[in-house]
Amino acid sequence: MEGSKRIILNTSAQYTRTIINTCLSLYSTRFILRALGEIDYGVYFVVAGVITLFAFLTNASVITTQRYISYYIGQGDHERIRSIYGNSMLLHAVIAICIVGLMLIGCYPIIYHGLNIPPERMNAAAVVYIITAVMFFFSIILAPIRALFIARENITYISIVDVFDGVLKFGFAYALLFVTYDRLIVYALMMFGIQVLNMLVFSVYADIKFPEFHWPRLREWNKGFITDLSSFAGWTLYSSGCVVARNQGIAIILNLSFSAAINAAYGIAMQVSGAVSFISSSIINAINPQLVKAEGANNRQKMLKMAEYESKYAFLLLSFASIPLIFEMDGILKWWLGSVPEHAVVFCQLTLLAAIFDQLSIGLTSAVQAIGDLKIYTLVFYTTKLLTLLAIWVCIKMNLSAEEALTSYVAFEFIGTLLRLPLLKHIAGISIGQFCKNVFLRVTVPFAVLVATCYICRFSISNDYRFLISAAFGITTGSIAMFLTTLDHNEKQFLLSILQRNV
Repeated sequence: MEGSKRIILNTSAQYTRTIINTCLSLYSTRFILRALGEIDYGVYFVVAGVITLFAFLTNASVITTQRYISYYIGQGDHERIRSIYGNSMLLHAVIAICIVGLMLIGCYPIIYHGLNIPPERMNAAAVVYIITAVMFFFSIILAPIRALFIARENITYISIVDVFDGVLKFGFAYALLFVTYDRLIVYALMMFGIQVLNMLVFSVYADIKFPEFHWPRLREWNKGFITDLSSFAGWTLYSSGCVVARNQGIAIILNLSFSAAINAAYGIAMQVSGAVSFISSSIINAINPQLVKAEGANNRQKMLKMAEYESKYAFLLLSFASIPLIFEMDGILKWWLGSVPEHAVVFCQLTLLAAIFDQLSIGLTSAVQAIGDLKIYTLVFYTTKLLTLLAIWVCIKMNLSAEEALTSYVAFEFIGTLLRLPLLKHIAGISIGQFCKNVFLRVTVPFAVLVATCYICRFSISNDYRFLISAAFGITTGSIAMFLTTLDHNEKQFLLSILQRNV
């Protein structure tokens, strides 16, 4: 299959998955919030958030393994592909045992002395913590398997499994309403069962389809490969760790500065942002394997061009999904949740806006990962993201409201987007002016048209279904503007040929 056609297929599969899972996830949250209540929902979010402080390992692992497999696919070195995968599995097994062991040791001090949890819910929170730690063990082992699927560009199967995952979570959320035992513990056990099932369906399929797949074997240990993987993974861990520490650190600061109930609002904001961000990540995941293969084949110019495409389309896709939500957030949350936690509306709007800004140069992060020269970029860019915690803490100490403090999150995401440009000029020699022309200028018109359309709909239409009208008009006018002003000649011809073959 041609590269462009595979990108479209994989993007379409992920886009479909995202729409289905977003709808299921958003509606299931209504059941979960009603079944658990605001306090238990906040407890689950903050406890699971502590585990998530380590969960960046999974994301870093997928990125590392996928990068090396894709790179050697670009070089056509099949023996190295198998060796890289085998050593990655060994490394993940060691990491999983060590990290989960540390998590379990830290259970008592974290739950009973570190977090602001109501005394009557501490025992249940400890059980949830242990269950979530074991779930994390499986997620680490699963990471290189998912990376193999991505590197081999078999993202359609991942999307099918993820949809099945979403359906199960929706069913369990509804069933939780009828549970009489401690619902917080039962919910954690349900999530654990889904994690185990995911492990089975991925590993069985990989064993059938991919010759590289096998379980860890000590005799495959290769010091050179382990060193390369560890070095790349180390910087990727730092970058992912900064993002997760920033997100969960905000939750902890809000928890300690206000109350456990405010975590329900922040948890909903993170869920909305995460669900919508999958829309832009679909194009990123589809392009990344070919972007890395281009670098592996020593085609730097093609790699940087694909990084521009990734930034441009990730930004627009996320904007098309997020801007209508931002304008209609109050009504959407009321329809979705019924009872909307205080602060949730503004928190959701701010986190979505921050995510949009981050996508504007996201392809440059993929370019750095393809090159493999991570040190300077990671230290400068991701440390800047981590400084968001300091800014929010200072705002709270100045007696600003929680909403005002969270604006720091948006500001630092915008700063980070601009910071990528000089970093990539140093690392890859990009032309800042050319990137701004090909990406920033080309997305300005469709973004402005989208915002203006949603603004007009918001303040000129009084209808229970205004969100649907606003989204339909906004996406339509934005798409037309994108076709006229964002796509170059070759992109227009390619898109038209695809449409003509399918009409």
